Amino acid sequence: MADSHAPGAYFDAASTEPLHPAARQALLDALEGGWADPARLYGAARGARVLLDGARARTAEALGVRADELSFTTSGTQAVHLAVLGALHARRRAGRHLVVSAVEHSSVLHAAETHERDGGEVTTVPVDRYGRVEPAGFAAALRPDTALACLQSANHEVGTLQPVAAAAEACRAAGVPLFVDAAQSAGRAAIPGGWSYLAASAHKWGGPPGVGLLVVRKGNRWRSPLPHDERGDRRVPGFENVPAAVAAAAALEARAAEAVAEAPRLSGLVDRIRTEVPRLVPDVEVVGHPTDRLPHLVTFSCLYVPGEALLTELDRLGFAVSSGSSCTADTLRPSHVLEAMGVITHGNVRVSLPRGANPDDVDRLLAVLPDIVARLRRSAGVSAQ
Repeated sequence: MADSHAPGAYFDAASTEPLHPAARQALLDALEGGWADPARLYGAARGARVLLDGARARTAEALGVRADELSFTTSGTQAVHLAVLGALHARRRAGRHLVVSAVEHSSVLHAAETHERDGGEVTTVPVDRYGRVEPAGFAAALRPDTALACLQSANHEVGTLQPVAAAAEACRAAGVPLFVDAAQSAGRAAIPGGWSYLAASAHKWGGPPGVGLLVVRKGNRWRSPLPHDERGDRRVPGFENVPAAVAAAAALEARAAEAVAEAPRLSGLVDRIRTEVPRLVPDVEVVGHPTDRLPHLVTFSCLYVPGEALLTELDRLGFAVSSGSSCTADTLRPSHVLEAMGVITHGNVRVSLPRGANPDDVDRLLAVLPDIVARLRRSAGVSAQ
């Protein structure tokens, strides 16, 4: 529990970004006029349909896609599952082989597990110590019977950007569609083109939770893996959350307008953390690519320190951070991303800065971190190095 006297510093934007003011206002406005069923024909329903279609068009324009290629889902995870399983379902005649990177989000890997249980085959492409696939290795994994390849735009735990453009070119040459999980980069960094399917999540860029994006580019086969439903252009089942979609579009537009100034500012703060933490704290490894990365995210691992204990101490002082290597009670396994990278998998802290992050809070984090780590090491019987 956080110390009631400690000032708060929210540094977990990679998990969820605080609601953007533009999204909050759009949500409140849309609750007044967007509550009706957009599939009906009466006046209130037509008004809701106008709002929904407008949100779709604005979101599509921000992503550089066609409005009829984009569908709103109930989450980024649902978008991933629909994209991956829907593409595999539609391309069964092309083959049953799926290619994924070793550091994909768990939603992608769970979809791959489902594909294997259904009789499909999965090839996992390894990554280097930065968490990045080698384009040649990714291309080599493609086969004549490959139905789909998956590569995230940026890693959710260490921030490393993936070579999406090179992977897309290799997929094009092999006649294999590419799925890109853009949850961490949409609204924060440009997404290279050439992909066939894309998923994203609105709460990552300051939209409301419960809104995901599924994009299926024209000319690509896709068939829903779920029972038939007339709603959502027959892609996404269920009643559309019109106010949330409107708010998601408003947040994405606002983030795009702010990115020119805010992304370099956050990147400078991340550079400071990357430089200062190893200087101030012995036996620390900063992971992820130092330059080819998201602007707001940095991860470091402290040797001889349990990640959960470190997060608890930081929380007590008012810092909300996460740990990619935190073991869960049911699996007792560390982060699959850090394992695939071959880096330290314990004592791990992910700092991800939200829009408007205060430099004074970053300085305060750097000031308290050395003492916290030293105390935890002493309590574990580890002497200073």
